[in-house]
Amino acid sequence: MRRFLVWSALAALIGLVFAVGGYWAYWNFHARFQPVTITRGQAEIQRLIDEASWLSPGGGGEPVYVVTFRENTAGQRYEAEEFAKLRAAGAEPRIIVFARADREGLAQSTAAERATVAELWLSRDWDLYARWTATPVRYWTAVGGPAADGNLARSAVVLAGRQFVDQLGTLLQDNGVPSGYPIVLWRDREGFLKACACADSRSWVFIRDDLGAPDRVRAAAAAPVEPGSADAGPAYPQLEQPLPELTAETSPPPEGTATPPAPPQARQNEDTTFF
Repeated sequence: MRRFLVWSALAALIGLVFAVGGYWAYWNFHARFQPVTITRGQAEIQRLIDEASWLSPGGGGEPVYVVTFRENTAGQRYEAEEFAKLRAAGAEPRIIVFARADREGLAQSTAAERATVAELWLSRDWDLYARWTATPVRYWTAVGGPAADGNLARSAVVLAGRQFVDQLGTLLQDNGVPSGYPIVLWRDREGFLKACACADSRSWVFIRDDLGAPDRVRAAAAAPVEPGSADAGPAYPQLEQPLPELTAETSPPPEGTATPPAPPQARQNEDTTFF
C-alpha cells in the first residue's frame, strides 16, 4: 500500500511537471505573441487614431495603424517586410510617427527629428517620410525646413504627438497590451478592434491571418516604359554612327567629325528642402 502511494504521488508530480511545462511552452512560443482584442475604451482609442496625423503610401482599404518612432528597428522591419503583404490583402498601412520625450534628463530625440515630425504631422507628406527613413539618422539634418525648437506652434505639434502616445499607451495597458513598439492597431474580419505591441516578428503572422494577407509577396516586375511617356525621361538624340572603341591610344577625332552630346550632369534643385 505504501509503495502504491509513493508511485501515485510520483506519477502525479510528473504529470504536474508536464502540465506546467506544456503551458509554459504554449505561452512562450505562441500565446504571448497573440494580439489583444480591445474590450475597454474602444471608442476612445478609435477617436485617438482618427484624430492623429497619419501617413500612408496610399491604396485605400481597411486601415492598419502603426505607431512608431524614427529609430525603432522593429518598426522599420515591419514596414519593409509587411506593408506590401497588407496592401496585397486590400489593407492600407497608416503610420503615426512621434518624437520621444526626454527620459531621466537624457534626450531621446534630436532637433532634426522633432522638426521633421512636426512637419509630417502638419503636411502628411509621404514623400518626405520616405526620404527621411531612407536617410541614415546621422546624416539627416532637416536643413531647409522650419525648426520645431523655439517655434511655439511646431513645438505644440511635437508635444501633441507625445500626448497621443501617452493616452494611447494608458488605454492599451488597461486592456492588457504589453509595452513595446511598433504598436499596430486594426480591425479583424468581424470588426473587432485589436492591438499588438509588435516588437517581435513572431507576432506579425497573427495580423496577416486576421486580414487574409499572404505570407509572401512576389516582387512586381518592372513594366516596360514607352518612349515619350512621362516616365521615359529626357529623350537623347540618336547617333548617326557608333562611337569608336576607346583605348589608351585613341587619338582625338579628326576635324569635322560630329561629337556626340554629353548627357546632362546631375544637380540639386534650388527649391529642395529637408536634406
